[in-house]
Amino acid sequence: MALPHLAIDHVFVCTERGAPAAELLKQAGFTEGIPNRHPGQGTACRRFFFSNFMLEFLWLEDEAEARGEQARGLRLWERFGGPASPFGVILRGSGPCPWLSWSYKPPTMPGLELEIAADAELDEPMWCYMRSDRGSTGVHEVTGVVIGCPFVKAGSVTRAMAESGVIGVRSGVDHLLELEFGGGLRGTVHDFRPELPVVIRG
Repeated sequence: MALPHLAIDHVFVCTERGAPAAELLKQAGFTEGIPNRHPGQGTACRRFFFSNFMLEFLWLEDEAEARGEQARGLRLWERFGGPASPFGVILRGSGPCPWLSWSYKPPTMPGLELEIAADAELDEPMWCYMRSDRGSTGVHEVTGVVIGCPFVKAGSVTRAMAESGVIGVRSGVDHLLELEFGGGLRGTVHDFRPELPVVIRG
């Protein structure tokens, strides 16, 4: 079933502290925005903004804070290293949340309100939903997002989002994020592996 009211707002990639591998994107010509810290959540990030999308490189700044009462349910600390998926996908839309969820409204970040997929497992991306009618300008626009996973279970949130056309998915591969800009018409490919599990096609 198609879900036309949904769009991908941003994707985060769990990286090592300070996200030094993000320098590879700058060397490839992508412009970095202002970094950010998430008080009370124990994480910080470097960000790259596009017209309809943000790519976020997230690291664990304070594990005790990430395991604290406010952020414990996110289980972010478990996504750094090991077999867990290092990705999180944040959708935006004006309709209802497309999965069973719990609300994340951290008092340390006023104005942030996310619906977190309650049934998403650690071997698939973390899935979040935010209500927003923000559009895009069409310049440097992301036109496709594909998530690679070693295994995508039937009935999982990731499988449901793939079947609804929100993302593409590749099963039986290492964890990988593939982004397509402008329909990939220019034929350019930036493969940032092995430093980052990210491929950008333009």
